[in-house]
Amino acid sequence: MDIITTIIYIVLFIIMMVFVFSIGMLRRYMPKREVLLVLAVAFFIGAIGGAFFLDPIYDELPAVASTVEKNMPYNEETLYLDLSSSIDTNQLREQLSSMEGFKSFDETSISIPMWSFNEKEHDYFESIVGNIDSHYEQYNVTSNSININLSQNYTASQALKSFSDWYKLVYDDTISYAQIKAVLVVDSAKLDDFEQALLSKGIVASHIEGPIQDSVNTTNSSMLSNVEFTLVCGGIGVIVAIIGIYMDSVVPAYRRFKKFMNTKRKR
Repeated sequence: MDIITTIIYIVLFIIMMVFVFSIGMLRRYMPKREVLLVLAVAFFIGAIGGAFFLDPIYDELPAVASTVEKNMPYNEETLYLDLSSSIDTNQLREQLSSMEGFKSFDETSISIPMWSFNEKEHDYFESIVGNIDSHYEQYNVTSNSININLSQNYTASQALKSFSDWYKLVYDDTISYAQIKAVLVVDSAKLDDFEQALLSKGIVASHIEGPIQDSVNTTNSSMLSNVEFTLVCGGIGVIVAIIGIYMDSVVPAYRRFKKFMNTKRKR
């Protein structure tokens, strides 16, 4: 939300509170039993104003809080990506590395979905996967997939090709899909640019770590829900109405107190 829209929304809410205050000041022209009706109307107006004008601003607080972290030098954000094997990771690496704020891009592992293994099949793959390629130093065989950690300077496409060649030789079939896990590190100030570049390729980070995300998470955890915030705004309307109701009593009392203090100083 831009600053002009924010100011307009705040001004509109203030105008609503001035209206509520005016209703409260009309209390002396109403029967005493109408006080509850005035307070109910004040709560309703405050809640409506909060829901329509202040709530959109309140929802922007995490983004505002992250702005400070974006402008701090040397801050970095780590994006964890789940990529399809259909994506050309080399081309993606080249595109990302050409952008300002790029730090690193590493393919960390590849997950190959399989059928549901029985115990014998699971034991077989557990014993054979390490012999398919010398780069398969660390791997994990689950009940329906094979996960291979990628060593340095060894890409997902190389790991997938090795496994596909072996699978074709043994089972006379092909591997059509695998999931690649990658880690992208960028300058915090350029996070939005990288997220847009990834989104243009249909990629959304599964998880983000860094100062910006930490500030967003902290702010979100301390914020009220939309319903709670709307009720608080309704409470503000009630308080403003009460001030308006008792303004005729408060102002003279304040003047008497001020006069008393001035008299005391002269003595």
